[in-house]
Amino acid sequence: MSLYSSQLATSTKAMVTSPHTLASAAGLEVLKAGGNAIEAAIAVATALSVTYPHFNGLGGDAFWVISDQSGAVQTISGIGQAAAQLPDFSGAIPQRGARSALTTAAAVDSWDQAYQISKTQWRGKQSWPSLFNRAIEYASVGFPVTESQHFWQRLRGNVLRDLSGFSETFAPDSGLLNIGERFTQPQLAKSLERIAQYGAREFYEGDLATDIASGLEKAGSPIKLADLVHTHARVESPLRVAYRDGELVSLRPPTQGVTTLQIMGILQRFDMSAIAEGSADYYHLLVEAVKCAFRDRDRLVCDPDFKSVPIDHMLSPAVLDAHARSIHLQHARAWPEVFKHGDTAFIGVCDQEGRCISLLQTIYFDWGSGIVAGDTGILWHNRGASFSTDPLHHNALQSGKRPFHTLNPGMYLKEGRPHLLFGTQGADGQPQTLAAILTRLIDYQMDPYTALARPRFLLGKTFSDTRDALKLEEDAGSSVFAELTARGHEVSAIPAQSQLAGHPGVIRIDADHTLTGAHDPRSNGLAIGL
Repeated sequence: MSLYSSQLATSTKAMVTSPHTLASAAGLEVLKAGGNAIEAAIAVATALSVTYPHFNGLGGDAFWVISDQSGAVQTISGIGQAAAQLPDFSGAIPQRGARSALTTAAAVDSWDQAYQISKTQWRGKQSWPSLFNRAIEYASVGFPVTESQHFWQRLRGNVLRDLSGFSETFAPDSGLLNIGERFTQPQLAKSLERIAQYGAREFYEGDLATDIASGLEKAGSPIKLADLVHTHARVESPLRVAYRDGELVSLRPPTQGVTTLQIMGILQRFDMSAIAEGSADYYHLLVEAVKCAFRDRDRLVCDPDFKSVPIDHMLSPAVLDAHARSIHLQHARAWPEVFKHGDTAFIGVCDQEGRCISLLQTIYFDWGSGIVAGDTGILWHNRGASFSTDPLHHNALQSGKRPFHTLNPGMYLKEGRPHLLFGTQGADGQPQTLAAILTRLIDYQMDPYTALARPRFLLGKTFSDTRDALKLEEDAGSSVFAELTARGHEVSAIPAQSQLAGHPGVIRIDADHTLTGAHDPRSNGLAIGL
């Protein structure tokens, strides 16, 4: 039995996991009413947009991996595009404020695209408005402030308090909401009500869209109503790579799904059974595989509408073999690469028929741009800040272009059917966190909670440590730190169960439809079984 079995949800029917208990409960309510995995995921997504405002929301993007019980997988890439009329930047794009709000938001349209799949392919019966019930309730009546929301608001308060609409929306009166204090968002409730009543395109073409565009323009963003009108999520086929006796699937560029698959494809070439989990050998191998994949990512991954991305070549056996051969098992490779920031929220759902969802929503940085669009209560993301102002860069800022995205939820198929649903918060940390979780789940046969609770690492800069160090949670042990240092890693200890290590969630579906799931103990989330 797992040491953490009390934290492990189990069911033989259905399950949902998210980083907020109220959002997970909203999804479970839909499953109890006979809803399918897509309908439940939309209910979780709308609720999470209210209860986890520092990591996701209506003013951001979203990414789906969808599978029926037979393993027929499709993805939805909900990425907003750069405004048609862009400002001139003499230097770098600002990371906060209105001039960082350069791209539209596609999360709401991704919900609609998923809902259409539910209706046309899965015979979904839940009404669109019903999937907003809990979100509207939480926004209008309120909910207790989580430790996570309090932490990130305290951390960023001085940076964000003067940005358009931020303090009025997220820090009324007191300036800093206390943990457990009831927090309401009446303006956001009205926006949710309009989307529930008039449909997703109200966000892009209706009166709400007009209010959003007006609010953004007054704040100084280049986004116009016409940009919202032209925003649509895309339904696409997944990327795939073999791993052990199964197959991993993820999203296409401009996400870094290919990067996670490259890392796992490299690790496929090593005998993990000969490497002790949690040892210096284990962390060294994962970190070196990450370095290989990140170098490819930072040279190649961008919007394929503007520049071809050689994904078949990147995932080819020849390239993965070469990367594996380049890893020295006793010496660390130098790491001078640029860190990419970002925060997000993972949602996983499996329904009673075995249909599954892995979903990530994001506003890029914690609290996004910090700009609230007028009186809509909608916090806008700052994903446009990830563009380069160098016109020769593959991720150069251009009108109508989608920015590079770190988000990459995924699934692991076994015998052709969904076996693991997974995803995490953490930008550059996402592929790193997933490499640790997936090896623990697949190679070391850990249950989801044990895999999530084990020590993790983060390579590169963070908001609290500007060195290109290898951050490792201190409960990895002093001997591991000493051995990694001897191999040439610049190792920096971070606290056990650190907020820097991501907030992943996992649901495992066994062949007899026994479900086990958990959300990271570093988050305020929960997996709940029906």
